[in-house]
Amino acid sequence: MIADTPEALTSARTDHYALEAESLNVFYGSFQAVREVDLDIRRRQITALIGPSGCGKSTVLRCFNRMNDLIPTAKVEGTVLFRGQNLYAPDVDAVAVRRNIGMVFQKPNPFPKSIYENVAWGAKINGFKGDMDALVEQSLRDAALWTEVKDKLGESGYSLSGGQQQRLCIARTIAIKPDVILMDEPCSALDPIATLRIEDLMRELVEKGYTIIIVTHNMQQAARVSDFTAFFNMGEDRAGYLVEYGDTKGLFTSPKNALTEDYITGRFG
Repeated sequence: MIADTPEALTSARTDHYALEAESLNVFYGSFQAVREVDLDIRRRQITALIGPSGCGKSTVLRCFNRMNDLIPTAKVEGTVLFRGQNLYAPDVDAVAVRRNIGMVFQKPNPFPKSIYENVAWGAKINGFKGDMDALVEQSLRDAALWTEVKDKLGESGYSLSGGQQQRLCIARTIAIKPDVILMDEPCSALDPIATLRIEDLMRELVEKGYTIIIVTHNMQQAARVSDFTAFFNMGEDRAGYLVEYGDTKGLFTSPKNALTEDYITGRFG
């Protein structure tokens, strides 16, 4: 179980950080994909993970809600703290982790169900006993989709545009009331207008109290939307590692590491 005691929730660090990764190493079979990553994610902020393809950004993201558990060859070493508790402790249920730390994927993936059922599904399987109509409406409102779909809740989620489908997936995530939302390149399949709508939505969600971590290849997007940015690179052995982490404005205007400067100015990657 994930601890939910006042002691766990009110420590000095959990007041400031939603997730704390320490000495994080990830292997896929004999291949080391991520090496010795230390990364503290601030609460109620947007953190962007950037870097060249293959540097471990998505792998690190999936460590935060144990999605790597679903890959048979994956092995994770190190610590990831949430509410002061190690998510990789033997007594922690990975399903419970994912209820608290939701995921939005690169490609919109609505279920082959109605718009209403797409949002209600997660709440139902998690035993929600309240007013489902109210929950669906509020989740769609929070995902900035309600006014567009309120008169067609019985229609298929596939009937929506790509940007609307992605917001539907965000509504589905919100419906289970997570603390943290992970987003793995959520705009890469969307047009510029839909991308800006998702970016605006991210800011609105943070104002409502969510913590968001986004993997993006789009440095302009990271600069526009995030509060903090982590730059990853890979070594000669192709293992990803964290080069630099700090507030987004500082990292983009005055990077401390030459590799970071080379990447954001387009000299490599």
